Amino acid sequence: MPGLSDSGPSTSSRETATPCARKKVHFGNIHDAVRAGDVKQLSDIIERGVCINEVDILHKFTPLHWAAHSGSLECLHWLLWHGADIAQVTLRGWTAAHIAAIRGQDACMQALIINGANLAAQDDRGCTPLHLAATHGHSFTLQIMLRSGVDPGVTDKREWKPVHYAAFHGRLGCLQLLVKWGCGIEDVDYNGNLPALAFPGHVAAFKGDLEMLKKLIEDGVININERDNNGSTPLHKAAGQGHIECLQWIIKMGADSNITNKAGEKPSDVAKRFAHLAAVKLLEGLQKYDIDDENEIDENDIKFFLRHGVEGSTDAKDDLCLSESDKTDARMRAYKKIVELRHMLEIAESNYKHLGGITEEDLKQKKEQLESEKTIKELQGQLEYERLRREKLEGQLDEYRAEVDQLRETLERIQVPNFAVEDDSSCELSKEKRRIKKKVSSGGVFVRRY
Repeated sequence: MPGLSDSGPSTSSRETATPCARKKVHFGNIHDAVRAGDVKQLSDIIERGVCINEVDILHKFTPLHWAAHSGSLECLHWLLWHGADIAQVTLRGWTAAHIAAIRGQDACMQALIINGANLAAQDDRGCTPLHLAATHGHSFTLQIMLRSGVDPGVTDKREWKPVHYAAFHGRLGCLQLLVKWGCGIEDVDYNGNLPALAFPGHVAAFKGDLEMLKKLIEDGVININERDNNGSTPLHKAAGQGHIECLQWIIKMGADSNITNKAGEKPSDVAKRFAHLAAVKLLEGLQKYDIDDENEIDENDIKFFLRHGVEGSTDAKDDLCLSESDKTDARMRAYKKIVELRHMLEIAESNYKHLGGITEEDLKQKKEQLESEKTIKELQGQLEYERLRREKLEGQLDEYRAEVDQLRETLERIQVPNFAVEDDSSCELSKEKRRIKKKVSSGGVFVRRY
């Protein structure tokens, strides 16, 4: 964009921003302090009475605009925390989110979104931050906005959608991303008509399509270290999406994991940026700052704050060149602020309770208590019902037992006469048998033997 990409801090600001410069420079205005990422001087200048939304003379930028432009992430957080106007616009109608989209400051964009930035705001041409990120090819900034729920089909005054800008300017990564998020390919009707197949290996790696990637390599269509217009290899694309199987296969095929893209990032850096921890460990092994064995945070231990961190942009490394010590100091200041605010919150909650106030936690506990009491009552009612039911069943069981006893007695009375009849008939049968035997024996011959 004219007048924006070339603008930057003054000479003294640049000298202060370089890691080699150790001399402390005092900035004359709030905008130079923000561009250099000096949050201490920013705080001092505001305390002296300077307006936090002061507009500079040349570009009509507020400090928040300059923080989004230069990638001064800590300054941007500080400004938002102290009430900077997130909706204020420049002469072209750009909010801080528009400028972060133009510059590809994805970390700043995420901070602005968290603090309520309006991504549907349109500039004087009707362009939203989504249009501008697609125009300038900042796919990671674009992805952050898409993940926040913004409509990818919004149009400007010419009825152009972000996908039109990506295709018109040949922004392959942005075009692929927008199509993935539901933008129709049929909408791309310019000369840049969906050039996604220009780098088929990158598309396959981005999608995690291992079979397609294998076929492309085996057929000799692409080289495993093929680089696109941004200097990225298929390894970068797979790392950015966290496709572990693709990463393992690409590494096995001999891909160079030390190749850097135009932003100076290795595949492991891309994986870090998107918090794909498994991909990071695969590409780089266990990190030197792995804290699995640490039990608690020690704010006085500077080694704890030697962590991977980003400035405003992870697409471009030439905005701010803060030294590692400056980044560590920034993390320590941020953590001390957390401790301070936690203590203030505890005091405020205590005062509120003393005044008879009910906190959300109290309401939650009361709600849980009421639900528990309701459950107990329901269970007690169910228990009483089961007790009555059991007593009723026991009464029925007693009745059945008495009936069984009566039936048994009746049965015994019926069976006794039968036994007597059977005895009489058996006696008569015995007498008849003896009579027949006597008749047979009387008709025989007696023979005496000597």
